[in-house]
Order: sequence, then structure tokens, then C-alpha cells
Amino acid sequence: MAVLMEIAEPGQSAGPHESGPGARRRVVGIDLGTTYSLVAAMHTDGYPAAIPDESGEVSLPSVVHYPGEGDPLVGAAARELGYLHPRDTIFSVKRFMGRGLAELQESGRRFPYELEAGEGGMVRLRTGRQAVSPVEVSAAILRTLKVRAEDALGGALAGAVITVPAYFDDAQRQATKDAGRVAGLEVLRLLNEPTAAALAYGLDKGREGVYAIYDLGGGTFDVSILRLTRGVFQVLATGGNSALGGDDFDQLLAARFLEEMGHPEAAPGLVRLALQEARRVKERLTVEPVVTVDFGERAGIPMYRREVSREEFEGWIGELVRTTGLPCRRALKDAGVEAGELAGVVLVGGSTRVPLVRRFVAELFGREPLTDLDPDQVVALGAAYQADLLSGSGREDLLLLDVTPLSLGLETMGGLVEKVVPRNSPIPVARGQEFTTFKDGQTAMAIHVVQGERETVDQCRSLARFELRGIVPMTAGAARILVTFQVDADGLLTVTAKEKTTGLSQQVVVKPSYGLTDGEIERMLREAMVHGAEDMEERLLREARVDAERVIQATAAALKQDADLLDADEQKRVRRAIRLTWEATQGNNHEAINQAVKGLDEATRFFAERRMDRGIRAAMTGRHVDDFVPPAG
Repeated sequence: MAVLMEIAEPGQSAGPHESGPGARRRVVGIDLGTTYSLVAAMHTDGYPAAIPDESGEVSLPSVVHYPGEGDPLVGAAARELGYLHPRDTIFSVKRFMGRGLAELQESGRRFPYELEAGEGGMVRLRTGRQAVSPVEVSAAILRTLKVRAEDALGGALAGAVITVPAYFDDAQRQATKDAGRVAGLEVLRLLNEPTAAALAYGLDKGREGVYAIYDLGGGTFDVSILRLTRGVFQVLATGGNSALGGDDFDQLLAARFLEEMGHPEAAPGLVRLALQEARRVKERLTVEPVVTVDFGERAGIPMYRREVSREEFEGWIGELVRTTGLPCRRALKDAGVEAGELAGVVLVGGSTRVPLVRRFVAELFGREPLTDLDPDQVVALGAAYQADLLSGSGREDLLLLDVTPLSLGLETMGGLVEKVVPRNSPIPVARGQEFTTFKDGQTAMAIHVVQGERETVDQCRSLARFELRGIVPMTAGAARILVTFQVDADGLLTVTAKEKTTGLSQQVVVKPSYGLTDGEIERMLREAMVHGAEDMEERLLREARVDAERVIQATAAALKQDADLLDADEQKRVRRAIRLTWEATQGNNHEAINQAVKGLDEATRFFAERRMDRGIRAAMTGRHVDDFVPPAG
């Protein structure tokens, strides 16, 4: 009789406690947040739940304190030490992930720690004991959540899904994945936060239709438009700002408090105290009309006490809230959806508890947002669903289709961008496109990978450069180089270039230089819309110049090789056509350049015919006509 064997990945075979029908591997979803982080897992009833600590709290403050000796403290205990040890206590580390020192210095934001450049370009934070990278700090938070989950689930974890903002770039995603590995986690997938929220809502309620996910967390803002149809979650469009969140509300309030105290350039301890008080006031104003600000009496700090009304607070943060409107309207346009067609709007992130935010969302989308699930927990719950699915224990009727936030492409001749993977393409995705050489005898090709929506390289973001060398010398245009872009389910990019004749290939895993400026993606999209017409004119001009240069070079080479086919007048006519075409390329009229190229083609047609006749005669010399006739049958 046949023997059935249970096959598992090495090191992942089921233990006795996991065997039997309905067994689940120990996998979790983690929301690695700017202000708070959570871990969630599926229950045997088929629904996820956040895992609490020993005191019953599910939210872990994303704060790490580095003492003079011993292991770092994480969570509420670390947060309490922020005022006394501001340089040794790291808050909001998510905002540093994948960022460079120069960018943070140019942002104008105030940080109560010393920053320095680290290896690979990512910033490091100097504590009293050591300099730590954002990856190390994030790993400490993830490790705490890992221990919490293992204690609750009764054993080692098999893997975790970690959520990231939809507009995290490649550097930020890679840094998050690295933090998971440092924490000892098997990272099953990086999942976009708005998608995780939709996952939780869709499965919980069995809803179908098109939904907007408005995600305003502590450090980032994301909006996604998704279609839910019979278990298929398709992200239609995304938008957002990776440098806008509830932390900015805190910064604004803290700056006002310090200015009123007469300490606009305060010491780190006072800055940290002001930020903590600002956060407390913001949170209290979500449920109370007036809150008293009271710094209390502390050594070296002047007495400061005042009342802040909700109306006053909303006046201060109003402009920040309104800036979220543009990405929302653009995402709807990209998705081809009117606000009135939405089946609902889902709120995600603790900052959506602010009453002004909820009123703004209702006005923007023309409907009251859904608040069935806790906005602080919904991302972790969705991540737990996805982890369960990837572990093989989840629903088999679920398909999750995420998208790329920006177009990916290559630089071509003339500094133009050839888009290979358009923005909002479902991921994972692999797309290839053939390119060729520009000059005769070219043996190498420079591959420049860029990201953005503009038509020219100088208006897009450079991701990586590499070279394909060893191309067999051929005439211009004969070589065939296939460049393939592969974006995996985590949104990370690999680019491969392969010369099809020889099989020669070169590959690069794109890890862009750290330091994407705040709001750069938002700026890219905005400028692509504003400058669309002029960008296209610039593209047409550059394409015309490249084509003209190619024709000029080919004609000049032919003239040098076969000038004896022309008499003096004919040579003069050809050279004049070349000169007129070159002169046209010095202007800014692409139509004039194209007309000059057409004139050059017409002026040299007789020359091309004579060169073809010579080539045929040379090929037939010493050969019989029967050599060129294929055998019958």
C-alpha cells in the first residue's frame, strides 16, 4: 500500500503539540509602529487578537533606553526615563529607518539625541554608552514582542509578518527586514499597513466593494484604495507621505509650549518633557474639550501652566491635517474611482482618533468613516491574518494583491526614462524589456535604475547603477540586452541585464542609498502632474536629438567607407544634409529635427541603394546562383 509522508521545510517540521487536524504553526503579525508596537496571532476560533503583556497591555511603547550597563529597556519603563536620560532614550525610531544624516539635518526637525553618519549611509544615534543604528533599536522592540508572543503561545515562533507604511522606500523596507532578522525572527513577509487593515476589515465583516484606507499613524500617512471581491484583495492605488504623522502634532504643540516658556532652543531634557506633555494633551483632547498643560516643578525648569482647548489645538494642526487631502484625491483618480462609489472608508492609526481628523475624512470622502475595529490594533490583526495564510493554516480562498507606489525604469540615451514597471503595478511582478547598443563595436552597457513619474532622469530618483561588460562587438542596434525588473512580495527590487546572443548577464539587488528626503514621493507625483505636458515636450525633443545623432553617425561612417561611390557634387549634397541635420539638433524644436532627419534620409537614399548593390555583388563574387536557391522539398 502507498505510504503518505508529511513533508515540511527543514527546521520547520511540526512538533507533537502542533500535529493533527487544524494544527497551526506559531506565527504572528507585528505592527512595528512609530509610537506604539503590537503583536497579534490567530485564535482557534479563526479570528486574530492582539497579545497582551503580563499587565494586560497590548500596546508596547516604541521606546528603547540604553543604560550605562546591561541590556536595553523597552516600552513603558524606557519611556519613563526619557526626561532624565534624553540622549540615552530613543523615541520614534521608525522615522530614522533607512534615513541619512544629511536628510535629517535638512528636515529642520529637533531631536533630543546626537546623530552621526553610520556605515552604509544610514544615520546612527549616539547614546552615552554607544552609537546605535535604527535597525538595532527596532530589533530591540521586535525582540520584546517576540518574547511576549512566545510566552503566550507556548513555544518558539516559526515566523512573523511585519507591517510597513505603503510609502516606505526600498531602503526603509530593507532596514525593517534586517531588524526582524537581528531580533531572531523569520520574516515571512513585509506587508503594507493599509493593506493589513483592509485584510482585517474584509475578513472580519465579509465585506465586498471598493474601500479607502486612511492611515494616519505616529510617523507616517498612507492612503490606499482597495477592491475586495470574493476573497481577492486588490490594491488599486496608493498615496501618502512618509514624513507626516501624529508625531508632527506633538512637535507643533511642544514648540509652542517651549516658545511661550521663553525656551525655543531648550536643552534635550526639556525638549523631551515638552514632547511627552504635548502627546498627553493631544490624547486627552480627543475626549475632553479643554486640557490643562502642567509641566510641574522640576529642577531648572520654570513653572508653566495653561489651558488648551480642543478648538485651539485644531487651529494649530489644521494645515497638517489638510495636507493629507491631496494624496487621497490623487489615489482616487489613479484608481479610477469617485468618492461616491466607495463602499466605505477605514480609519487606521492612533492619530485618526483626533476629532478634527475624523471630520476632515468624512468631508473629504462624503461619508462617515468606519470605526468598528480599534484603529490602534487593526494593522496588527491584519498582519496576523496574513501570517496565518502564509504558514499554510489560513483561508485558502484569500488572495492578496498589493502594488508598487512609484514607477521603476531605466535611463536611455538622451537622459530619458523608459518605465519598465509602471506605478500601481500588482506585486510580486517581473517585467522585462529589450534594449540595444547605440554605437558600433560597443562592448559594455551602463544600466541606471531610476524611480519616479517624470520623463527625464534628472527629475527622478536614482536607485542603482551597474554595468554589463563583455558584450561581443557588433554594429549599433544588433545586440539584444534583456533587462528584467523583479519586485518581490516585500516590495524589494532586483534588476537583471542579459545579452541574449552570448547569455552574458549581470544582476543587482537594489539597495538604494539611504536618505530619501521627506515628502519626496509626494513631490514626485505632484510634479509629474504639474509638468506632464512640458515633460512630454522635453522627451520628444531628446528622442529627436538621439535619433538624429544616430542617423548622422551612420551616414558619416558610410561616407567614410564608401565615398568612392559618389562624385564630388553628390558628396557635397550628402555633407550639406548632414550639416543641416546637425544644426537642427542645436535648436529646441523636435518637429524641425524630425524634418531634418527625414531630409537627410531622402538626400542619401541613392547612396544607400549603391551601397546595397555593392554589398550584394561582394556577397555573390565567386558564387553560383544555385548557391542562393534553397533545395526543393
